[in-house]
Order: sequence, then structure tokens, then C-alpha cells
Amino acid sequence: MTRGSVETSLAELAARIRRRADGQSGRFVLGIAGPPGAGKSTLARGVRDELNIAAGYRIAEVAPMDGFHFTNAQLRALGQLAHKGEPDTFDAAGYVALLRTLRDAPLGEPVPWPTYSRELHEPVSGGAVFDRQTIVVTEGNYLLLDDPAHPDWSGVRALLDETWYLDVPRPIIEKRLVRRHMRGGRTLEAAKTKVIESDLLNARLVENTRPRADLTLRKSGRAYRID
Repeated sequence: MTRGSVETSLAELAARIRRRADGQSGRFVLGIAGPPGAGKSTLARGVRDELNIAAGYRIAEVAPMDGFHFTNAQLRALGQLAHKGEPDTFDAAGYVALLRTLRDAPLGEPVPWPTYSRELHEPVSGGAVFDRQTIVVTEGNYLLLDDPAHPDWSGVRALLDETWYLDVPRPIIEKRLVRRHMRGGRTLEAAKTKVIESDLLNARLVENTRPRADLTLRKSGRAYRID
């Protein structure tokens, strides 16, 4: 454990969010940011599950940023397919708009949310539906991005009640991403090229957003460290 860091369990992290959300009118939105391959989806699902188990009913659901990928057909038409995953290959304005709708919609009113299929490599319309859940866990690379080159992303931060940044050493990220791309059908060489020419550039951009988070987390065995 690094000096000044505190180790905490997934259940304790979920309890932190439950305490913050209790008594708030409307939905509480937790944002989990970090570079590609950091494990954001795993953390988001874990927090959701811990919240639901502790409550005894579904008070939380995940709203992934990846559901706002442009389709492969759209990216191909724009000449952007090779850059998939970069900030401009998402419908950032659509993500901000639906996140605002999710915050403002009355509980009980269904709000469909798109997800992303790693089997199809495409967004899935209405892959999740919010109705009476009072806690939203949204995760993605660019939640904290505030860059004039990508202005639509700057609207996200104001819609998040708490933000976590999941930090992972770059060599680990690189290995994870190569494996991910190979599972998706790329050869080893093609996977390495994608990681070097796109993913790691995205990771460097995202790393600059870390100071905007409320907490920085690092995986530590089955727990997390708060740095």
C-alpha cells in the first residue's frame, strides 16, 4: 500500500454511495472514469450489485458510456472506424442529454439506456432500462474530459454527484487491451497496433482528467486503495 492510501472493500465503497444518496431528491449519479482497460465496467457492476444486495431490491443500475459509440456503419462512412474508441467516435451530446433526462425523470417513468455488445462490437439500443432505481452508476473513459478540442464532453461533470477515477499502471492496461482486441477477432499484430496507435493515446488524454475526480482508486487484490 502506498503512503497515505487507505484500503477499502467494494461493499464499503457501495455503502459510501448509499450514505451520500440517502435523502437526495431524484437520482444520485456516480461516475467512474479511467483509461481504457482499467476495469471500470467491473467496478461499476460490483458497486451496483453491492448496493442492490444491501438494499434487498434494485436501487441501482449501470448506465455505460459505451452505449453511445457511433455504429460501425456510421464510423465507416466518416472514415473513423480505425479510430473507434477516441472521443469523437461517440455521441457525446447524446450521452449528456440522456444523462440529464435520467436525472430529471420522475421515478417510475421508464428511461431506456443503450449498452454496448463486445460480441457484436455495436451499441445496443435500450439494453438497460431505468424506472424506480434511485442510483445510477455511469462509467467510461471521458466522463471528466474538459478539452476545447472535444467540447461536448465538458457537460458531463456537472451531472455527476460523485466521481471516481480508476487508476491502473499503463503496462497492465496495454496487456489487457491486447487480449481484448484478440478476443474480438484481431491478430496479435493488429491488436498491438490498435493499442499503440489509438488506445494508449486515449489513455494519456484520460490520465490528464484524474485531478477532477473526487476519489482516485487502485485495485488491490480483491479490494481497492483510495489514494
